[in-house]
Amino acid sequence: MENSTSPDDELDERALAAVLEAESAHEDEANVRVPRVLGGALVGVDGVPVEVEVRISSQLPRVDIVGLPEAAVRESAARVRAAIAAVGHRFPNRRLTVNLAPASLRKSGAGLDLPIAIGILAAAAAVPWEATRGLGLIGELALDGRIRPVRGALAQVLALARTGCTRIVAPAENAAEVALASEAKPRIAESLADVLAWLHGARELSAAEAPPAREDANRYEPDLAMIRGQAHAKRALEVAAAGAHGLLLRGAPGAGKTLLARALPGILPPLRIDEALEVARIRSAAGMLEPGASLAFARPFRAPHHSASRAGLLGGGSPPQPGEATLAHRGVLFLDELPEFERRCLEALRQVLEEGVIVLARAQLRVALPARFLLIAACNPCECGWHKSGVRDCRCDDDQLARYASRLSGPLLDRIDLHVPVRPVPFRELDSPVRGETSAAVRERVLRARERQARRLAPRGLATNSEIPPSALHDVAAATPDARALLGRAVDRFGLSARAAHRVLRVARTIADLAGDARVGPTAMAEAIGLRDSAAEGAETGAP
Repeated sequence: MENSTSPDDELDERALAAVLEAESAHEDEANVRVPRVLGGALVGVDGVPVEVEVRISSQLPRVDIVGLPEAAVRESAARVRAAIAAVGHRFPNRRLTVNLAPASLRKSGAGLDLPIAIGILAAAAAVPWEATRGLGLIGELALDGRIRPVRGALAQVLALARTGCTRIVAPAENAAEVALASEAKPRIAESLADVLAWLHGARELSAAEAPPAREDANRYEPDLAMIRGQAHAKRALEVAAAGAHGLLLRGAPGAGKTLLARALPGILPPLRIDEALEVARIRSAAGMLEPGASLAFARPFRAPHHSASRAGLLGGGSPPQPGEATLAHRGVLFLDELPEFERRCLEALRQVLEEGVIVLARAQLRVALPARFLLIAACNPCECGWHKSGVRDCRCDDDQLARYASRLSGPLLDRIDLHVPVRPVPFRELDSPVRGETSAAVRERVLRARERQARRLAPRGLATNSEIPPSALHDVAAATPDARALLGRAVDRFGLSARAAHRVLRVARTIADLAGDARVGPTAMAEAIGLRDSAAEGAETGAP
């Protein structure tokens, strides 16, 4: 008798085989190791490490990128697929899950293309597993496999170095800026093929090299020697530079306010190495670091137009980007035609001047942007510009004068240390061949004053007199009884607030440092009062 199998038995056998095959595939997937490659993202001006995990599973072909990716990151799947094919590798024809950790951080930009591509190839066993250990990658991929530069490469390399990455690769076009992170020893690559050959040990990637540094601290024009007259305003510039004090120049059109402001960076001390690197990181995050640029030691100078928006001045957007205040960090922010700026922009500066940082709070993101700058502002005395100029008659009536003055709030003016009138210069002085002190000579005095401040303030974690907190001001300023009595009479006469009185005392401390005096005497205090009272309350310049 022959054995026979019914159709129902055949169906049961096929179903059992399918179940066993699915269970076997599930066991294989459970045992698959997930490669992890580090990339970088940019949040404000800071780099944040992003862990790229890739999982291949036996499902219909599809690429899922998870972890709050924005549009440019989601589109990386198409760029990565084309780039992998361009370098001669086969893109896995299975289900790919790419996880970007931390999942709570929104990722933007195309800088994660390169780590995603290497993660996919590692998951497909096209890259040795051991080669991904301690590996950090940044770069955007072109469809032919070239690696394009990314914004904020320096900040991202520094972030990867802090996480312990021992091998970091960046785009060749970002070589000059990432080379500034010399301790990270970043390598550069021009294409995905170069990176794959390096990971397989077939070739070496060259180290990033920076051009020679330029100590061009006095690159700014004009030189103070070119400015005729304005001895009082030039002295105010020196005091402002020595103690990092804010300065308001008020005067008629053409009196020289803008010229004086642009001469200020030339008398400031050059940036320290750590400050220069910080400035370079900010410029890199803003996409303003020129290719091939070396580490510059000149102080930044930013002069936004008075039509600048709040986001343009303080930063913002999606993703958040630095504004002019952050780009002026460690340097000078010059606001010409101060009353013409939007009122809400100016009022927002009040907290920034106190704290030196801008905090952008969003629903799911909080970004802190550094903004410790020296503020210098200029304005006319009225709408027509000739009020009390002694040159032309003012055409403004009392209501117009009041409206113009109301554009600048008292709390904002209270936070500016020096208020200096700028008088029109007579032609005989303009035509004089006599030149005044050069910026280099004034800068030497500023440097010596800064050195005295550093010796006194470094134990307190401070750098300049403008940073002295009210709690330490009495001890640090070391004003004589006569000087303090003089300050008290000025407060009563001009109606200065407690904040303004503290700022006068800080300015007096700076004037004493310029003179090399250990204590603040009546002479330094009288000059500090004379540099304060003219604009804040509309009083005439002079000590009581």
